[in-house]
Amino acid sequence: MQMKTGVEQSVYAMLLLTFLPEKGLLPGEFISQQLGASPTYFQKLLRKLVSANLLLSVPGVKGGFRLNQPSDRIRIFDVYEAIEGKQSLYASSGVFEDLMGIKEQNVRLLSNLMTEAEDAWQSTLKRETIGSLRQEIDRNCPPDHLTTLQALIEQQMIRN
Repeated sequence: MQMKTGVEQSVYAMLLLTFLPEKGLLPGEFISQQLGASPTYFQKLLRKLVSANLLLSVPGVKGGFRLNQPSDRIRIFDVYEAIEGKQSLYASSGVFEDLMGIKEQNVRLLSNLMTEAEDAWQSTLKRETIGSLRQEIDRNCPPDHLTTLQALIEQQMIRN
């Protein structure tokens, strides 16, 4: 399994938005530039995050994006699900049935293992939030880097 870059870009976009003061907005183009993402592709990601009620979008020349709820309530799993959808990571292809003449679901060999692995993976992503990742940034990033980032965001920010 390999997660698409859209999930990573979306998480980091939301982390950028945690640096905004209340009512502040960041233009989508600025966010995509900071992440090195194609503006067209990134707009699709932002629309998915808005549709999932994770981001608030304000249209127009003075528009932009901000978090739609407190960062400590936005789970990383919510971001993953908004971008990737709700499908399971594993679906039997029928190899076992071809080999043994019975459906793998009836024996539950690989299905059980994959379900257990997916449950553990989801549990981890549900435990961590945008807020908890922001706390890690605050604890582990050099203060001068945070100051530079904050100044850049304030320079690009639109007040609403």
